[in-house]
Amino acid sequence: MTRRLAEVAKKVGVSEATVSRVLNGKPGVSEATRESVLTALDVLGYERPTQLRGDRARLVGLVLPELRNPIFPAFAEVVAGALAQQGFTSLLCTRTLGGVSEADYVDLLLQQQVSGVVFAGGYYAQADAPHQHYELIQERKLPAVLVNAAVDHLGFPQVSSDDQVATEIAIGHLRALGHQRIGMVLGPRDHIPSRRKLAAFLATADADPELVEHAMFSLEGGHAAATKLVHRGVTGIVCASDTLALGAIRAARRAGLSVPEDVSVIGHDDSAMMNCTDPPLTTVRQPINAMGQAAVALLTALIERATVPPDELLFEPELIVRASTTRPRG
Repeated sequence: MTRRLAEVAKKVGVSEATVSRVLNGKPGVSEATRESVLTALDVLGYERPTQLRGDRARLVGLVLPELRNPIFPAFAEVVAGALAQQGFTSLLCTRTLGGVSEADYVDLLLQQQVSGVVFAGGYYAQADAPHQHYELIQERKLPAVLVNAAVDHLGFPQVSSDDQVATEIAIGHLRALGHQRIGMVLGPRDHIPSRRKLAAFLATADADPELVEHAMFSLEGGHAAATKLVHRGVTGIVCASDTLALGAIRAARRAGLSVPEDVSVIGHDDSAMMNCTDPPLTTVRQPINAMGQAAVALLTALIERATVPPDELLFEPELIVRASTTRPRG
C-alpha cells in the first residue's frame, strides 16, 4: 500500500497524504487532482478502490476513416446491430480531413467512459502513421478490437480478411482466363493490407514487380495508377478496393480501351452497388457480416474481463465474378 501511494504521488506530483485522501474518499482535494490520481492508478495498473470504480457507460465507439466508401457504412451497420443485441449503443466516429482526428476521437471516447472501441481502417494499418493513441488505450486498459491487418506489436485482437487469399484468387481468375500481363493497384506503401497483397502477388508465377502501382484509396488515385499500367500494356488489373477499380475502369476508357474486352478489372470489398456499375464489377468480397459479428464477440468478451489473446482471426474472402473480366483479345 505504501509503495502504491508513493508511485501514484510521484506520477501526479502531489503528496502521499493527498493520494490517501483521494483513495479514502475524504474531502479537501480538488476535482482536478482527484481525477489525476484516479487516472494515475489506471495508468500504473492498480485497481481503483471499489467505491471509486464506477460503471462504464454501455457505449462502444466505432471509429471509421470515412463514409464515402460504401464498405464502411455496411460494416458499421453490422457492428451496430450486433452491439445492440448485446445491450450496447454504438457511437460512430468518422475522421474528417483537417477536422477531428482519430486521436481526438480516442480522447473523446475516454472522456465518455465508453465500454470499448472497434476500429476499422484506422491508423493502425499504416506503418508510418502516429500510434500513440493506441498506446493510451492500452494504458487505460480499454477493450478494443481492430478490423483488418495492423502494424506489429500493438497488442489488440484483430479480425481480418485474408489478403493473401484475396490476391491469389483474383490473380488465379485472370490467369485462368488467359491473361499474362497482370498489374496491381494497391493502397499507400505503408498500408499493411496492401503490403500483404503485394507479397502474395510477387509470390505468384510470372509476377512482374514493374506492374505494381500505389495510390491513395480514391477514384482519382485508381485512375492515375491504372493509367500508368495501361500504358505498360497490361490486360488485367487487380485493385485493392472497389473504388480504385472504378478509377481503373475510367483510366482504361480514357485511353480508348474497353472493359473487359481490352482490360479486365477486379476490385476488392464487394461494396454496395458494384453489381450495378458499367460493367458490373468482378470483385473479391470481404465477409463483413462474419467479421463484424466476430469483432463484437471479441469486444464483449474483453468487456466482461475474459482472457482474449491479441491474435488475428483470418476470414476467407470470396471471388464474385461479374462482367468486368473476360479472356484477353487474340
